[in-house]
This record gives sequence, C-alpha cells and structure tokens, in this order.
Amino acid sequence: MILFAALAILAGVLVSLSRQINGRLALSTSAMESSFWNHIVGLGFVTIAALLFGGLFAGEPLAAPWWAWLGGPVGVIFIAAGSWLIPRIGAAQTALLIIAGQMISGVVLDIIMGAPGSPLARAVGVALILAGMYVAQSAKQRS
Repeated sequence: MILFAALAILAGVLVSLSRQINGRLALSTSAMESSFWNHIVGLGFVTIAALLFGGLFAGEPLAAPWWAWLGGPVGVIFIAAGSWLIPRIGAAQTALLIIAGQMISGVVLDIIMGAPGSPLARAVGVALILAGMYVAQSAKQRS
C-alpha cells in the first residue's frame, strides 16, 4: 500500500510540474498551442517508452465502450484549461481548484460506483480538506 501511495503522490507532483511547464509555454504561445505541443511531445514519449518496454499494441482498443475514448478529449480540455488559468490566477490557486474538483468528482464517482467504504465519511473528509484549503487561501490573501 505504501508503494501505491508513493506513486500517487509522485503522480500529483508530476501533474503540478506539468501544469507549471504548460502554463509557461502558454505565455509564449496560447493555451491551445501549449496543449497541442504537450500532446505531440507526449505522444512521442509514450511511443518510445512503449516500444522500449512493450505494451504499445497489447490490447483490444476497439473492444472498449465508446465512452472509454473520451479520455483524450477530456485530457486536452484539462491541459488547455490549466495552461490558460495558471498565468491568470497563479499556479497555487489553479492547483487547489483542480484538486478540489478531483476530490469532489472522485467521491461522487465512488458513491455512484458503490466503492467500499462509508460515503458519509468520504464526503466529510473531502469537506474538511476543502475547508482547510479555503482557510489557507483566505489567510494568505489577507496577509
């Protein structure tokens, strides 16, 4: 379990770093162009990694349901939105709001999908974390 938690934290660090880098690129280009280059370079990287380590054509992608293909467009919107927001509201504020959206949607999806655990405990936990984020941001803005 510790390995999975460490990988999740690493993924969070990489998301934050990616947002910063794409936000900087968007300052020199635009949010859409930044998103375009992010995906082109990402495509090259994943192609090389998959060719080196395997797994590029290991499945049956046409057997997936139609909605499974929505990850690409959703990812483009996510990257473009982050690239557009960071220069306008800052990296910390953007990250906090993105995390808030992820937490809320994660709890809603867990409840809808019937994941084990208490829905009330999840909702209270998210509410406490969001309240802490709000208090931290409010204190920062007052100083």
